[in-house]
Amino acid sequence: MEMIRLLFALAVTRDWEVHHLDVKSSFLNEELEEEVYVTQPERFRRFHVKGHHPLPPGPPGLPVIGNLHQLDMTSNLSDHLWRLSIHYGPLMSLRLGFVQTVVVSSAEMAKHVLKTNDLVFCSRPLLTSQQNLSYGNKDIAFSPYDENWREMRKTCTLHLFRLMKQVNVFRPVREEEVFDMIDSIKTRFANKHVVNLSELVMILTINIISRVAFGRRSSGYDDEEQRINGLLLQSQAMFACFFYRDHFPFMGWLDILNGSMARLEKNFKDLDGFYQELIDEHVNSNKPNNMQEDMVDILLKLKNESDSTLKLTYDHIKAILMNILLGGTETSATTVVWAMTLLMKNPQSLNKVQQEVRSEIGNKGRVHEDDLYKLKYLKSVIKETYRLHPVVPLLIPHESRDRCVLGFYEIPKKTIVHVNALAIGRDPKCWQRPEVFEPERFMGCSIDYKGNDYELIPFGSGRRGCPGMSLGATTVELTLSNLVYLFDWELPEGMSDIDTLTSPGTIARKKNDLRLVAKVYDHECTFTSS
Repeated sequence: MEMIRLLFALAVTRDWEVHHLDVKSSFLNEELEEEVYVTQPERFRRFHVKGHHPLPPGPPGLPVIGNLHQLDMTSNLSDHLWRLSIHYGPLMSLRLGFVQTVVVSSAEMAKHVLKTNDLVFCSRPLLTSQQNLSYGNKDIAFSPYDENWREMRKTCTLHLFRLMKQVNVFRPVREEEVFDMIDSIKTRFANKHVVNLSELVMILTINIISRVAFGRRSSGYDDEEQRINGLLLQSQAMFACFFYRDHFPFMGWLDILNGSMARLEKNFKDLDGFYQELIDEHVNSNKPNNMQEDMVDILLKLKNESDSTLKLTYDHIKAILMNILLGGTETSATTVVWAMTLLMKNPQSLNKVQQEVRSEIGNKGRVHEDDLYKLKYLKSVIKETYRLHPVVPLLIPHESRDRCVLGFYEIPKKTIVHVNALAIGRDPKCWQRPEVFEPERFMGCSIDYKGNDYELIPFGSGRRGCPGMSLGATTVELTLSNLVYLFDWELPEGMSDIDTLTSPGTIARKKNDLRLVAKVYDHECTFTSS
């Protein structure tokens, strides 16, 4: 069938370009029911065989490959799509190989997709890397919307995510880990030595998630932490990898030929080995009954419950652990690094947030979680960081479960929908001077990042919103507040500015590690002199 469609496209596009071909019944034996959108070289026209609404506008493509030649799928894709949307509009149509794709780049359209038509757009496409690393769609984040996903979500919401939302349950863990990181900076780097903040914050978040989710902790940047960080980097590379079979179903052999499938399989085996070690440790442990349960304990208990509606397997548990590991470590660490990067590039904002934290906390010596509610400007700094550098700039892709009309445009069934959080955060219709780092814009402003304000959706919204949002946001606030409270920060000698390059992948990591000089701030001396 795919070869027939390809031959038909090639035949039609000698003078015309095929933009969309949706064959709803057999090409040979039944009447062709389709919409064909074509362009001439000098002007854009749409032909409707059936249907009343056109596809959204978009750049003209080429036969067979569509718009793939116009995109670098392995670089900063969200930035490139944002710049295209400036020309083609907030609802932009692309054809990536044989896959119809729509990009959403405005708060208004995001609300239509994530709220008004949430039930239509709440599914996920079947992409090679996501299917493989989720054990065949047994997780929460990447699995399509179906009965199994609903049961999995229901079970995890009742027993797992409810615990994650009870932020105070893990407060002692977060505070202990943050304070340990602060003490290590004081001890090792107080004498004008350069601090690799990217590395330290990643160690911090790995330790927090390891204790909260896995019930284990390592000290320092040892082999275990290097192993986890390596697994995270491998996974990000696989999520960013271009797989031919995702766009040309008949060309999957190229993924084998170029080694992509072998790399994906290796990443899967490495992750699977790590998850199996965690499960074996918990199955064979003699943990006291009064000891705090971690997330692996909860999942294993659910697996063994005979009255559970959903029959959990070890593959389900491993797939959920993948979501927790990837979603709970890099996201928080990356946000802290971007926040510190932006503050260092904007010294006035850095001084202002330091004055607030030091004034509110006084000479207590550390910022605790019950202090965070006082720090209004710090929270504004974090919101502004989410706006300019959302950790997941292209939200995990959605897929339409049915035909839908948005505005004047038709979105066919099985269309992949990308919500571009980066573009929305820089939309001049939503934000004054959107290119400027200006935390003051959130002071006295009701806009928040919890999924109800579509101008700021770093955690997504609707059925597919991030269930670990509260845990991640609290970690970011606690970490950043202590960094600006306890230290004065400077650029290393010989460095005049900090770059803002990002690494490819689902998570927009800072490409080059953030290295700064930390100088311990003497609170006792300050308050004594005042």
